[in-house]
Amino acid sequence: MTWQAWATAIIIVFTMGLFASEKVRVDVVALISLGLLMVLHIVTPEEALSGFSNEATVTVAAMFALSMGVERSGGLEPIIRLLSRIKKPWLLTLGVMLAIAPLGAFIKNVALVATFVPLALRVCARTNTSPARVLMPMAYAAQMGGVCTLIGTSSNLLTDSLAQKHGLPPLGVFEFTKLGVPLAIAGIIYLMVIGRWLLPRHIDAEAPEVMQVGKYVTELKVMSDSPLVGQTIAEAKLGEKHGVYPLELLRGEEHMWSPRTQKLQVGDVLLMRGDWEQLEEFREQNHLEIDPEFKHSPDDGKARVLLEIMVTPASPMEGRTLPDIDLRSRYDGTVLAIHRRGRVLREKMSRIALETGDVLLLLLPDTMTSRVRADDRFIVLNERSDMRRPRHKAVVAVAIMLAVIVVSGLRWLPIPIAAICGAVAMALTRCFGRKDVYESMDWKIIILLGAILPLGIAIEKTGLSKIVVEGGMGLVGAHGPLAGLLMVYLLTALLTELMGHNPSVVLMIGIAISVAHVMHVDPHPFVVAVAFAAATSFATPVGYPTNTMVYYAGGYRFTDFMKVGIPLIALFCALSMYLIPKFWPF
Repeated sequence: MTWQAWATAIIIVFTMGLFASEKVRVDVVALISLGLLMVLHIVTPEEALSGFSNEATVTVAAMFALSMGVERSGGLEPIIRLLSRIKKPWLLTLGVMLAIAPLGAFIKNVALVATFVPLALRVCARTNTSPARVLMPMAYAAQMGGVCTLIGTSSNLLTDSLAQKHGLPPLGVFEFTKLGVPLAIAGIIYLMVIGRWLLPRHIDAEAPEVMQVGKYVTELKVMSDSPLVGQTIAEAKLGEKHGVYPLELLRGEEHMWSPRTQKLQVGDVLLMRGDWEQLEEFREQNHLEIDPEFKHSPDDGKARVLLEIMVTPASPMEGRTLPDIDLRSRYDGTVLAIHRRGRVLREKMSRIALETGDVLLLLLPDTMTSRVRADDRFIVLNERSDMRRPRHKAVVAVAIMLAVIVVSGLRWLPIPIAAICGAVAMALTRCFGRKDVYESMDWKIIILLGAILPLGIAIEKTGLSKIVVEGGMGLVGAHGPLAGLLMVYLLTALLTELMGHNPSVVLMIGIAISVAHVMHVDPHPFVVAVAFAAATSFATPVGYPTNTMVYYAGGYRFTDFMKVGIPLIALFCALSMYLIPKFWPF
């Protein structure tokens, strides 16, 4: 091996470690990888920047805009209204999967799941059923649908783009449908017959109209007329009397981490944890106020409502604090409390860097609720109200989406051009606002795609793919192309669970095609295997964004995904090994 091959291998291992650790954002990891390749002169500047002009990157960006247009215009509302009438949880699970799987073939999966999560939570609360019985199948169905078409998920588009660079002809929009549909049907049957018994039952599903997802942390200021003045926290017996617990006492710039023996003074700020109803009752009885930094907006006669909003995966809110996102000026809203699953927050709310899955308790005018629900950075966990969107907008948006599918499916226009034209048409017909497309664009994925693609160039350029293929062929031996296909599928599935679907495609597509060439067979079956193994990540909550989303909303454990997802991956793998050679012969 040359030093460039060794360096590339080290960069791959380093990148995989960062992806798996989740300590650094995925787009930053990809940029770090790109920077290392450039500094070591493994790729040229032109090769390093080629990913940002790649057809897959451009098409994914355009498809994000198209998906947003359908969702924002109310194109999904008829389906949501129909599903909201369901009263039985098992029927809701089936109905949601049957609705999301076909929609996922054309609409961004994360947007779909974000739209349907509040519906599922509402029905679960009404029927006293754990949301965990519904949300995981929903996330899996979105993936099953996404793999059915070329435009259903970004990794499919990436697979096609990279395959073309290796000399293969472009794939059609419905090239994957003949395999994706049977797998989706088998997956839905598995989840309804077997998977439902593997889903957790222990999660408490009781929830009022505003979903209570856990213990909140808020800041309460001691006022001059408070009966707590002069008492110590131990004497006040807050836990015994009110069910709330002090985490910290803030006195000016002084932080008291063990405040039980401190006598409370006027102006002290207590960092308190508890259920919101108990915190609010405690505040009223003891004449406390939300710390002025996050004080309720003045009484201006507007009706105000409480919303629980969750930070979505890949949201630009990650790593930012409440002053940074400034919900006051945007929505006239006040964040009263924050909940983070699995952790007790012990910092001032203004200093807490938000993470995926954080839930904010937001007080705002009822006239602003529709704007919050249209904000892709959050999921509103309570019941959604009718946003009264003009019906003709939904018709126009759906018609434009269908036109893009037909035009690209019949090959009248290349997929990137058709998608861009569709996005422009939605903007001109005002299916979304002028700023919406930029604010809701998943820039993390765009940057990830553009920055990670040169890693594939480095793998080919340094000869590393040839070395990996030779090692893999030594394992496969003389067992034939089916054994090679199985090796490619399993390795792609493993890499996807570790680092996500797009990076795994970048690493595997060249290797898969090389394996086919060494075996003197058609590379198309191997390309399809990479696409399907990468786009169906079921075993962990981090392999695919929809899994991450329901992981927080459903209150799952990491092992819950393994129990349900690993048998599903095995089922998909077995069916793929049988069907791929039939549809795409060696």
